[in-house]
Amino acid sequence: MVREISVAHLQRKLTALLSEAAYRLPDDYLKALQEAHRREAAVLGRDIITLLLDNAALAEAERLPTCQDTGMAIIFLEVGQDVHFVGGDLHAALNEAVREAYRPLRKSVIDDPIRRQNTGDNTPPIVHWEIVPGHHVRVRVLLKGFGAEMMSRLAMLPPAAGLEGVKRFVVETVEQAGPNACPPVIVGVGLGGSFDTVGLLAKKALLRPLGTSNPEPHLAALEQELLEAVNALGIGPQGFGGTVTALAVHVEAAPTHIAALPVAVNLNCSAPRRAEVLL
Repeated sequence: MVREISVAHLQRKLTALLSEAAYRLPDDYLKALQEAHRREAAVLGRDIITLLLDNAALAEAERLPTCQDTGMAIIFLEVGQDVHFVGGDLHAALNEAVREAYRPLRKSVIDDPIRRQNTGDNTPPIVHWEIVPGHHVRVRVLLKGFGAEMMSRLAMLPPAAGLEGVKRFVVETVEQAGPNACPPVIVGVGLGGSFDTVGLLAKKALLRPLGTSNPEPHLAALEQELLEAVNALGIGPQGFGGTVTALAVHVEAAPTHIAALPVAVNLNCSAPRRAEVLL
């Protein structure tokens, strides 16, 4: 049976979701940050984490952005194959939701990477679609600041690089980012696919709640090993030194070609603005 969902309903839900993500950080992240405070060995590092927690509480209480860079709106839509959108232009509704949500927020989107004219309303968003079984729509958003985004990297490694090559690339990426990604970071790692999909895998890894592991045991083990290696770098909160450089490493993998070992690292800063709703 086909289920009809009005684009106006989706637009209202998306506007609220984006607005919430701007000022309310996820509970799993706040829990991880509190745990990081207990684990951080450096006094200055603990003081910085305290400031991050205080900032998060103030932002939520006052409904203020948790960071001045409210980023680009990245929208992930899982659409059930039995859903029919009705009542208007779906893409126009997504743009309008972003436009409305960003009225009180910083506008950071430009219309062309060369001419660099600000669009004035933070549109268009980046939208990723996935068709899934069923009659529901799952909407997930990231408000992705570009301090951490600029520190992200992608490589098409040869298969001979193996697991050690992957680990070296991930750790080197975090090391090169240093304080510029606003640690403690969340490290999204994509493995496999092709040039155009491995980066998306890395970004989707950032959607996973902290405290959860990849269901594949070998990938869960890799996540833990990478987390330990990254934290051994000593970069620490905001780059001032310490034992907590990353709160988590999340790995997502996909089938790939026999001739390649694609790997991408997408970093999220100490203000991971994400939220989701099921329609």
